Amino acid sequence: MHTIEIIILGIIQGLTEFIPISSSGHLVIAQNFFSGASDHLFLEFINLGTLLALVVFFRKKIVSIVRGIFVERKYKLALNILITAIPAGLIGYLLSDFIGSTAFFGSLGVVMVTLATVGVVMVLLEHLPKASAVKDGEALSPLRALIIGLAQVFALIPGVSRSGSTIIAGRLSGLNAASAAEYSFLASLPIMIGVTLKIFVSDRDYLMANFVPLMIGNVAAFVAGVFAIGFLMKYLANHSLAIFGWYRIGLAAVLGLVLLVQ
Repeated sequence: MHTIEIIILGIIQGLTEFIPISSSGHLVIAQNFFSGASDHLFLEFINLGTLLALVVFFRKKIVSIVRGIFVERKYKLALNILITAIPAGLIGYLLSDFIGSTAFFGSLGVVMVTLATVGVVMVLLEHLPKASAVKDGEALSPLRALIIGLAQVFALIPGVSRSGSTIIAGRLSGLNAASAAEYSFLASLPIMIGVTLKIFVSDRDYLMANFVPLMIGNVAAFVAGVFAIGFLMKYLANHSLAIFGWYRIGLAAVLGLVLLVQ
């Protein structure tokens, strides 16, 4: 890949990992238009940049959670995060070879359908029935935390969006939009750490052969990721997900037209 392509892919990863329009979907689209194929390992490795963006942005909250576990003996938020992470972590681990090898997960047709479907849900979200209101992720019951975790499983399909699926589930579970986004990001940490550790152990040869491109992509993803988290947290303090739903529907329509004329 050319350097400009790597930088663009890194920026796309950083922005769309947190803004709920699907990083995997946008990266599949971008790679198909750049080179005609999706490099699954490259996309996994540049998750490191977004992981670091998440850690840097929420460093105070993460320290608070760790202090709560080891000093204050407060486990509720950490336990909820663990419950939410387990379904996607388990299924992602068991199906990792299938996800990495099948054409389904690099299909523009799949991305088109999932972009549109989740987009419609986002547009209608504020009109859907919701569970009784809860203040934050710590106040979620274990069942509600598990429901958010089950929603996160669908993000293994490109175009769904991990942040989008978990924020939607968080809203339906009683969190307001900003609290749902914060919990979504915190609950993604175990998954992102696990994926990063796995690929660094199992795909060292790919890392060494592509070290410089991966470094460039991760720096771009980190910078874009910090910006994206800050933007979304401020935006959702006063707005719903509807605008992102309309964007997804519009992009799906454009992608459908492109596929028709190819």
